[in-house]
Amino acid sequence: MIYLFLADGFEEVEAFVPYDVLKRGGQDVVKVGVTGEFVTSSHGVTVKSDILLNEAKIGAADMVILPGGMPGTLNLDSSDKVKEIVQRAYDDGKYVAAICAAPMVLGKMGLLEGKKATCFPGFEGHLLGAEHVRCYCVKDANVITACGAGAAYHFGFTLLECFDAEKAAEVRKTMQYEL
Repeated sequence: MIYLFLADGFEEVEAFVPYDVLKRGGQDVVKVGVTGEFVTSSHGVTVKSDILLNEAKIGAADMVILPGGMPGTLNLDSSDKVKEIVQRAYDDGKYVAAICAAPMVLGKMGLLEGKKATCFPGFEGHLLGAEHVRCYCVKDANVITACGAGAAYHFGFTLLECFDAEKAAEVRKTMQYEL
């Protein structure tokens, strides 16, 4: 199971492109409402979560995803329960993924120490202990980071590859991402 954390002010492309890619790849993705049952994106799109944050079980997810956007990233960063679930996933060697501004949450938690990571330009200072790499998406051990909305498909396929590289290649082709 994969937890996709949604907090008011999230960037919809950074949440729903990876969500769509992972679902097409047969993964069980659960939308976790951090700020309530109905969560509103940075562009005013309201989405119903599958579960509320207090229903999310620590240690249950094989991957956790933090989409960026403002103030969505700040709302994720202010949640102790989000950080507790992320920390447990990281400690258990499960996948921890963040895109755009959201890698700052991982950096502030110390999870990027000694790792390569990327983020939206201007947030590099929050990647504490990381080697900043200017690219769409980077995977270093169990941590995956991406630079922004334009990298959402690359991010999504990288996440799916963590579970099934063959299926990721198939989904790329069926979506016409690769001709």
